[in-house]
Amino acid sequence: MADNSNNKRNPWWYVPSQYFAEGIPWVIVNQLSTAMYKSLDVSNLFIGFTSFLYLPWSIKLFWGPFVDSIATKRKWVLWMQLAIAICFGIVALTLNLSGFIYISLILFTAIAFLSATHDIATDGFYLHALHKKDQAFFTGIRSTFYRVAMIFSGGVLLYVAGWISSGKSGNMKIGWTVAFIIAGAVFLLLYLYHAYILPYPETDKPVKDKTDSVPYKQIFREYFSQTKIGIILAYILLYRFGEALLLKMAQPFFLDKPQLGGLGLGLSEVGIYYGTVGIISLLAGGIIGGWLIKKYGLKKLVWFLALSMNTPTVLFVYMAWTKPLYLMSIDFSWLLGDGSVISFHPIIQICIIIEQLGYGLGFTAYMVYLLYISKGKFKTSHYAISTGIMAFGMMLPGFISGVIQEQVGYFWFFSISVIMTIPGMLTLLFLPLDFNDD
Repeated sequence: MADNSNNKRNPWWYVPSQYFAEGIPWVIVNQLSTAMYKSLDVSNLFIGFTSFLYLPWSIKLFWGPFVDSIATKRKWVLWMQLAIAICFGIVALTLNLSGFIYISLILFTAIAFLSATHDIATDGFYLHALHKKDQAFFTGIRSTFYRVAMIFSGGVLLYVAGWISSGKSGNMKIGWTVAFIIAGAVFLLLYLYHAYILPYPETDKPVKDKTDSVPYKQIFREYFSQTKIGIILAYILLYRFGEALLLKMAQPFFLDKPQLGGLGLGLSEVGIYYGTVGIISLLAGGIIGGWLIKKYGLKKLVWFLALSMNTPTVLFVYMAWTKPLYLMSIDFSWLLGDGSVISFHPIIQICIIIEQLGYGLGFTAYMVYLLYISKGKFKTSHYAISTGIMAFGMMLPGFISGVIQEQVGYFWFFSISVIMTIPGMLTLLFLPLDFNDD
C-alpha cells in the first residue's frame, strides 16, 4: 500500500540500507562461496569454474530495459530482496544434501541474476529519488555501506561459520548452515524495512515507447550516441585496469610464504590489516571523495582523485621488494591484565591504509562520472550499461592476473599493475567533463 507521505523522505533513511543490501549477495556469491567450497574440500578446479558467477553483473545491461519498462524501481527492489532472502534460506536447508555442491551452485547462479537485477533497480531508484547534488554526496555514503556489507558478508558470516564449525560438533556444514540462515534473516529484515521506508518518487514510473514494447534500440542508440563515446568507453574499461590486476592478487600476496614472494602473514592478520582496517580506510576515502566532489565539482578534482587511486599501487611494489615484516608489540597488560600484548606489522598496515584510502577517493570519482553520463528518461538503463561495461573491464584483468603473477612473480606483477594504470589516466585528457553538478 503506497504511503505518499514519505515522498520527501530524507535519503539517510534508505540509501545506506539499500546499498548494504546491494553488497551482501555480491560478496556471498563471489567471495564467501569460494571459502565455503574450499572448507568443504571442493577442488580448486571447480572453484575456478565458479568464476562464471560474476557474469550476471557483467551482462545485466541487456535486461536493464526490462526493469525500466516493467513496474517501478521501488517494486523491483522489494521483489528482488524477498527472492534473495528466500534463496539464502534454501541454501541453508540444502547444505546437508548429498548433491549440495551442484544445488548450491544453481542457487548461487539464481542469486547472482537476482542480485544483478536488484542492482539495476536500486541504482535506478537512486537516480529518481535524489537530486544530482545529493547523488554526488551520497555516492560516498553508498560506497561506504557497500563496504560495510563486505565486512558483514566476508568477515562476520565467515567468522560465524568457522567458529561454529570449530566447536563441539566439528561439522563444517552446520557452521555454513547457520551462516546462511543469518544471511537470509538479515535480507528478510531489509525487505520488510524497505517496504515501509522507501519513498515513492514521482518520476519512478515504467517507461515504454508507443508500441508498448521495450525500446532497446532507442536506449542503446541514445547511450552510444553521446559525445566522445569512444573516449567514455575507453575510460570505463581502462580506468580501473591496474587496480583490477592488483585486487585479485593482493590477498594471495599477503598470505604466500616469503620464499614464494609473499609476506607470509596469517589469515587473522590479513583479516585485521586488509579486511578491517583496510576497509575502514576505504570507507573514509569514499566519504571524503563524495564530500569533495559535492563541494568542488568533479571537473576540478578528476586528476587529483585519479592519482589518489593509482599512485599508491606503488606501495605494493615496495612491499614485494622489501618484505617489510618488522613486528611491533604493544603491551596492554596494564589495562587488560594477564600479559595482554598486541603485535602487528606497522609498515604493512600503513601501506594498506594509504592504498585503500586512495582507492576509495578514486573509485568515488569513477562512480560519480557513471552517474553523470546516465541521462534522459532511460537513465536507469544507461547506468546499467555503464556498470556492465565496467564489470567486463574488471573481469579480464581478474582472469589473467594469476597467470601473469605465476610467470613473473609478485614484484614484477605489481610493477605491471602500476604501468597498467597509465592508459586509464590518459583517457582523462580527452574525457568530456562539462556537466552541471546541480
